[in-house]
Amino acid sequence: MQFNRWHIMGGMLFLGGAVLVALALLPSPSALLPAATASLEPKPAFTATPEPLIPTATALLSNATPTAILPSATAQPPTPSATADAAIPLTPDSLPTAQDFHFPEHELWRLGVSVPLNSPTVYNLAALRVGWVMNWNAFRAPPVPAGVKFAQTVRFKGGVLKPDAATLTAIAAANPGATWLISNEADVRWQDNVTPEVYITLYHEAYTAIKAGDPGAIVAAGGIAQPTPLRFRYLDLILEGYNQAYGEPLPAQAWHIHNYMLREERDSWGVDIPPGLPDATGMLYEIDDSGNLDVFRSQIWAFRRWMAERGYGGQPLLVSEFGIPMPEDYGFPLERVQTFLRETWSFFLTATDAGLGNSADGGRLVQAWCWYSLGDPTYATGNLVNLDSFAWTPLGRVWMRLVE
Repeated sequence: MQFNRWHIMGGMLFLGGAVLVALALLPSPSALLPAATASLEPKPAFTATPEPLIPTATALLSNATPTAILPSATAQPPTPSATADAAIPLTPDSLPTAQDFHFPEHELWRLGVSVPLNSPTVYNLAALRVGWVMNWNAFRAPPVPAGVKFAQTVRFKGGVLKPDAATLTAIAAANPGATWLISNEADVRWQDNVTPEVYITLYHEAYTAIKAGDPGAIVAAGGIAQPTPLRFRYLDLILEGYNQAYGEPLPAQAWHIHNYMLREERDSWGVDIPPGLPDATGMLYEIDDSGNLDVFRSQIWAFRRWMAERGYGGQPLLVSEFGIPMPEDYGFPLERVQTFLRETWSFFLTATDAGLGNSADGGRLVQAWCWYSLGDPTYATGNLVNLDSFAWTPLGRVWMRLVE
């Protein structure tokens, strides 16, 4: 989710869519992302594109509401088989109280925030105590203040590698050991929007270029909008096609996903159908499910099981975007959003499984995560900063209390 990924459509449309990979080949978890550098490079201007992630307010009022980090060695994945479209259970929100929750000091390196507008150096990131940031770009000199890591991102939008291969090699060489997020919602038609076949080609080009500049780079595959059965099929086509095209399993040192709960229905609100798939529907999530903590947790468990079944079990998993992509008056007042923030953090910190999680990280399911967002003028429910005054929002003040 970023400003160039959203716009207002017919009234109000809202949003859609971390990093530190592994804990084993590097001297410390904080080394998972490149160190900050003093010099800055200009950030490309955002270009707004349609992204109907939620129904318009007009549609709601007219009864049109829809129904419904050390990387481990990559094992040899089996040939993927079609994933059954078993529904992820939709259960009521379970909101265990965690009034005394306080983010552990030694775990702050895991905590990230996305920055849709302005250079990250414009903001007081020290007050948020984040370990890393991302802004859907790649830089030779990452625009971050001292002490904050930067996650490099490779885009596939329009079926074109951005940055191009030569630039990727140069950036990788200048940032040894960096973490690279490959694609931003390639499975969403108004984001990177590529078929599995195109993803395979661009991933191979990006991976080869990055490793040519830095053999020690941590390359995270994936980038889907949400881990659902429909999107597992999209990824299965990628894994199968990559093996057929290049005679080896898709190489990756980590995986990254966005963890939203948005409707999967062709030409409807939500995240539509992944390019190249013939389906008309997938998970028919409702608006309220965007804050459903039980579904949020179940999707992470489901993706970890998918990783293990495909031969990537135990690799680092990064949730490179999450949050509530709905406006406050759609049922998401501050109290609910702050509960969502606190409980997702608590889940990430405590969810472990010796067979599915990262063994170098105590079996944790998720190694690092990135909140959407620091500040977005269109999708403001999760904003931590008021973009007019640069004052902290009420949610931003809650964040600071949890990490102080």
